[in-house]
Amino acid sequence: MRIGLGLELNGTVDDIVARARVLASTGVASLWSSQIFGWDTLTILAVVGREVPGVALGTAVIPVHPRHPMMLAEQALTVQAASGGRLVLGVGLSHQVVVEGVWGYSFERPARYMREYLSVLVPLLRGEQVSFNGEVVRTNTFGPLDVEPTTPPPVLVAALGPTMLRQAATQADGTVTWMVGPSTIEDHVVPTITAAATDAGRGAPQVVVTLPVCVTSDPAPARARADRIFAVYGQLPSYRAMLDREGVAGPADVAVVGSEEEVTAQIRRFAEVGATEFSGAVYGAPDEVERSRALLGALAHAATS
Repeated sequence: MRIGLGLELNGTVDDIVARARVLASTGVASLWSSQIFGWDTLTILAVVGREVPGVALGTAVIPVHPRHPMMLAEQALTVQAASGGRLVLGVGLSHQVVVEGVWGYSFERPARYMREYLSVLVPLLRGEQVSFNGEVVRTNTFGPLDVEPTTPPPVLVAALGPTMLRQAATQADGTVTWMVGPSTIEDHVVPTITAAATDAGRGAPQVVVTLPVCVTSDPAPARARADRIFAVYGQLPSYRAMLDREGVAGPADVAVVGSEEEVTAQIRRFAEVGATEFSGAVYGAPDEVERSRALLGALAHAATS
């Protein structure tokens, strides 16, 4: 199982590049960034890709509603070229409160939207011509994109429910999760996505697990801090459903918290239940952040040695 770290996009662009250098120096295999309401993540990753060598750069995730799939394909291939082929393109549906309340788009039948979106995005990334007339996503005969031949990035879908997991297996290369605990990965995510890939005659899908991580000598306050920092994820319906499936009260209960030995054991469980990659969204006091990054780097080194 590969080990990665979350790359926060706060501060200036120079701040982010400097942070990426520090995180990459730990030896982790990948850096992961989300797209929320700040810097454009793909643009930042193109810059990071030119400045910081060696480490994979993933999006967890890019919301699909604000960008036509042709535009996202162009952006992704640009980052892929700028980074020397190190992009992992994670995409997702976001949430109804954002899609309708902020962007003013319809969130009706979100799985349909993703199915149609991938029907355009993935072929364009592969250098194919596309003509697609869906119910909500359309493109006239178009392509291939006018770019130099570039290896397409893997596409991961933020999939939690059975329908989306099947789409991630059959239309993309796997899934990337957030706020999903080990029992749910073992009993729901891995068997559902693996069975769908097998039925479709496709190879084993990627399952990238992302969770808060805090290596600490005082776990109780660290978990309480996780509940405060990540409280919103306990309220959004898609994450709430996964927490309920796990049988836990909130984000603190799926955060990876404890001593080096305890955190190592928690992360290794994800490998045992079928995850292909784990990425830690490190949080805590400065000394806890340093310990967490160092441990994840050490686990990444152990995974490749």
